[in-house]
Formats: sequence, C-alpha cells, structure tokens
Amino acid sequence: MTRDASTFVQLGPTPPESHTVDGVVIQGTGGIWDIRTDRGATLSASMRGRLKHEALAGLKLAVGDRVTCAWDNRDPGSWTIAAIQERRSKLARRAPSGARGERVVVANLDQVLVVFAAARPEPHPRMLDRFLVIAEANGLAARIVVNKCDLVPPASARALFAEHVAAGYPVHYTSVITGEGLDELRAELQDRCSALSGPSGVGKSSLMNHLFPGLNLRTAAISDSVNKGRHTTVGAVLHPLPGGGYLADTPGLREVGLWGIDPGDIAHCFPEFVPLLGNCRFQDCIHTVEPGCAIREALEAGTVTRGRYESYVKLREELAGFQEN
Repeated sequence: MTRDASTFVQLGPTPPESHTVDGVVIQGTGGIWDIRTDRGATLSASMRGRLKHEALAGLKLAVGDRVTCAWDNRDPGSWTIAAIQERRSKLARRAPSGARGERVVVANLDQVLVVFAAARPEPHPRMLDRFLVIAEANGLAARIVVNKCDLVPPASARALFAEHVAAGYPVHYTSVITGEGLDELRAELQDRCSALSGPSGVGKSSLMNHLFPGLNLRTAAISDSVNKGRHTTVGAVLHPLPGGGYLADTPGLREVGLWGIDPGDIAHCFPEFVPLLGNCRFQDCIHTVEPGCAIREALEAGTVTRGRYESYVKLREELAGFQEN
C-alpha cells in the first residue's frame, strides 16, 4: 500500500487527548506497522518491551490483528503497540522450510475469496481444493472467484467449477475486461474483512484495482514460457474499503501448506461430506477402503464427485505423512 498523502494521516507529534488508541494492522515493513485506527486515521507503530520479546519467542503480529497503541513519552511523536487483542479468526499456512509452527497470513477475517483464472494460467481444481480446505480448517467462509472469464466461453468457465458449485460453494465469475460479475462481488465485500488468496498470475491485484479504483496495486504479466504468474504483492496488505470493510491482498502462494489439521478431521473440511459423517458402518472409518462407507457409497452414486474425493484422499495422506515425520 502506497502511503499517499491524501490517505495516510500520521497522529503526532502532539499527544492526543487519549494516550491510547485501538486499531487494525494494515501492513508491516521492517518492524514498523501501519495501524488504521477506529477513528479513521492511520499511524505507524513499533513493538517494544514485553511484546517484542514475545514476538521473538513465536507470538507473531499479523496483518488484520486488532491492537492497542500507546503514545511513547520516551520518544515524542512515536507510537508503540501496547497490546494485541484476541484473534477471532485467522488464515494460517505452514511456516516455510526450516521454520517451526504456522505463519498467520491474515487475522480476524470473515471470509476468504479464493481466486483462480478461467485460463492463463490454466486452473487446477485439486489445487483449489487445497485452498478451500485451509479456509474450512480455519473456520472461514470461502467464496470462489473465477477471474479472466473473457478468455473462455461462458459455458466452459462454468463447467470447470461445476463440482465446487455442487459442493455448496458460492462461485463468482468475473472479468476486468468486460466488467462481468464485479458489482455482485463488490457487494459481498462490504462491511466484511475479506482476504483474496490463490495462486500467482490469476489477476488478484487487477481485480482489486477494478473493484475499488484508487488502490493502484502493482500487477505482473504472465510468462508465456511457463504460464505462471510472477509475484507482485510482497506481504499481506489490508485495504480499508469505501463504505466499510477491509480487503486483504495476500502474496501469490506457490505452495500452500496445510497446518494444524488432524488427518481424522479433514473430512469435515469437505462440506458435501459433512451430512454423511456418522453414517458409515464403522465409527473409525477413514473413507478410503472400508466397507459400508457412506462417503464412498455417495461417490458410487455420483452425489460426491470423483475429483473432490481424490483431493480428500491425497490431502489426508499428506497430513498423515506430516504426523509420521
């Protein structure tokens, strides 16, 4: 987020009437965090003292966190983050190789918009399932946004994601070229804290710029040689929306890691499976080879799709491998 003088209002150097103020973390760079206060201003603050030590020990501040900032009497004109308020939700991924634990991408979300392209790059439904499982595991409502719909016939775009419509997910079909679906999607973002997620190159930044002109986010072209997008967003950024709400732009995730999901719980992350759970012959059924499995019977009957079931089996095996290691 560019600190345009018309939108970035620094509180200081005169102390306000109250020496503390609550707000939302909208971005962070080099240990300095930009906070959008409940009064509508924006200030910069750093962590010091106890919170800084806790951060080094693993309590990481994240974009979307609600914080209390205090005026720093020792450094006139400066603010420090005095407290991190309890999170009500989070979107987390497994920490990068060599690091332990999870990495919170965005905190206090209401919903995740998982953006895939109808073409360029070609959509991969099984990768989409991975994103959806992460949202479900974190207790977040998920919407699917199929962008670049101008590149394929309408029927083709809808056929690509028919199994996810059948699974109960709301799907929005959009194009920044034709304007298709933008008004409907914009209405779903008002007064909510939403995150855009998805692989690189699907047009997340372009979509945001057309939904809310003035953001002026950077975009990147698609490489014809590899048909993969280059990353343009560096770190999650939370954008206040006109009329209320926030929209988080998260970096393109080339490898989305699963974190904190027990293999025995992953079936609950597939909404179409949930009504069937408890109907299997065996109470400890893992829905792979057991006779009398309600989910496998639904698969044979065609009410659960083959692709979604294969995603379940693959992701369950992956999670079981994490536990063994």
